[in-house]
Amino acid sequence: MTNTFLEVTYRKGRALAAYFYLPRQTGDKSVRTERLDGGLLVDFSSDGRPIGIEITSPSRLDLPGLNGVLARLGQDPVRSEDMAPLLAAS
Repeated sequence: MTNTFLEVTYRKGRALAAYFYLPRQTGDKSVRTERLDGGLLVDFSSDGRPIGIEITSPSRLDLPGLNGVLARLGQDPVRSEDMAPLLAAS
Protein backbone atom coordinates (compact mmCIF):
# COMPACT_ATOMS: atom_id res chain seq x y z
CA MET A 1 0.00 0.00 0.00
CA THR A 2 1.56 3.25 -1.06
CA ASN A 3 -1.17 5.64 0.04
CA THR A 4 -2.31 6.84 3.41
CA PHE A 5 -5.86 6.40 4.60
CA LEU A 6 -7.95 6.91 7.71
CA GLU A 7 -10.08 4.25 9.39
CA VAL A 8 -12.48 5.40 12.11
CA THR A 9 -14.20 3.19 14.70
CA TYR A 10 -17.53 4.50 15.95
CA ARG A 11 -19.65 3.66 18.97
CA LYS A 12 -23.14 5.06 19.31
CA GLY A 13 -22.44 7.51 16.50
CA ARG A 14 -19.28 8.95 18.08
CA ALA A 15 -15.70 8.38 17.03
CA LEU A 16 -14.16 5.99 19.55
CA ALA A 17 -10.73 5.63 17.93
CA ALA A 18 -9.06 5.97 14.57
CA TYR A 19 -6.07 4.59 12.71
CA PHE A 20 -4.14 6.56 10.12
CA TYR A 21 -2.41 4.07 7.84
CA LEU A 22 0.95 5.17 6.47
CA PRO A 23 2.58 3.72 3.35
CA ARG A 24 3.63 0.14 4.02
CA GLN A 25 4.91 -2.93 2.27
CA THR A 26 3.00 -6.18 1.92
CA GLY A 27 3.40 -8.20 5.09
CA ASP A 28 4.45 -5.29 7.32
CA LYS A 29 3.40 -5.76 10.92
CA SER A 30 3.83 -3.57 13.95
CA VAL A 31 6.68 -4.73 16.17
CA ARG A 32 7.09 -1.58 18.26
CA THR A 33 4.75 1.20 19.37
CA GLU A 34 5.73 4.65 20.58
CA ARG A 35 3.27 6.61 22.75
CA LEU A 36 3.12 10.34 22.02
CA ASP A 37 1.21 13.26 23.53
CA GLY A 38 -2.36 13.85 22.46
CA GLY A 39 -3.41 10.20 22.52
CA LEU A 40 -1.28 9.18 19.54
CA LEU A 41 0.44 5.80 19.22
CA VAL A 42 2.89 5.30 16.36
CA ASP A 43 3.42 1.76 15.07
CA PHE A 44 6.76 0.77 13.53
CA SER A 45 7.71 -2.17 11.32
CA SER A 46 10.61 -4.51 12.06
CA ASP A 47 12.99 -2.32 10.03
CA GLY A 48 11.96 0.84 11.91
CA ARG A 49 9.61 2.40 9.36
CA PRO A 50 6.46 4.07 10.73
CA ILE A 51 3.44 2.21 9.35
CA GLY A 52 0.52 3.79 11.17
CA ILE A 53 -0.73 6.14 13.85
CA GLU A 54 -3.48 5.16 16.25
CA ILE A 55 -5.58 8.08 17.44
CA THR A 56 -6.93 6.95 20.80
CA SER A 57 -8.65 10.23 21.69
CA PRO A 58 -10.31 11.54 18.52
CA SER A 59 -11.95 14.44 20.37
CA ARG A 60 -8.47 15.70 21.31
CA LEU A 61 -7.05 15.49 17.78
CA ASP A 62 -4.87 18.49 17.03
CA LEU A 63 -4.18 18.73 13.30
CA PRO A 64 -1.02 20.87 13.66
CA GLY A 65 0.24 18.42 16.29
CA LEU A 66 -0.48 15.44 14.04
CA ASN A 67 1.32 17.16 11.18
CA GLY A 68 4.28 17.78 13.47
CA VAL A 69 4.43 14.06 14.22
CA LEU A 70 4.17 13.23 10.52
CA ALA A 71 7.01 15.66 9.72
CA ARG A 72 9.17 14.06 12.40
CA LEU A 73 8.44 10.66 10.83
CA GLY A 74 9.36 11.90 7.34
CA GLN A 75 5.76 11.74 6.10
CA ASP A 76 3.68 14.24 4.16
CA PRO A 77 1.29 16.45 6.16
CA VAL A 78 -2.44 15.86 6.13
CA ARG A 79 -5.08 18.46 5.32
CA SER A 80 -8.21 19.03 7.36
CA GLU A 81 -10.13 17.45 4.46
CA ASP A 82 -8.12 14.24 4.98
CA MET A 83 -9.35 14.08 8.58
CA ALA A 84 -12.88 15.36 7.90
CA PRO A 85 -14.68 12.11 8.87
CA LEU A 86 -12.90 12.05 12.21
CA LEU A 87 -13.21 15.75 12.91
CA ALA A 88 -16.92 15.74 12.05
CA ALA A 89 -17.61 12.80 14.36
CA SER A 90 -15.72 14.16 17.35
